[in-house]
Amino acid sequence: MNEKETDAETAVTEFLTAADTAYEDYEKGYADADATLRQLESAIDDLRTAVEE
Repeated sequence: MNEKETDAETAVTEFLTAADTAYEDYEKGYADADATLRQLESAIDDLRTAVEE
């Protein structure tokens, strides 16, 4: 496995963790739908940036 594959795997793992956290916060009532979408959008942007590099 090369470094780029490892970086991509790390980025995906970080995205999934952020997405899980956003959903959990929403389900527990800690965040509303708009805040949850902003968290997911941020995680998607971070993932996209990491994969494109």
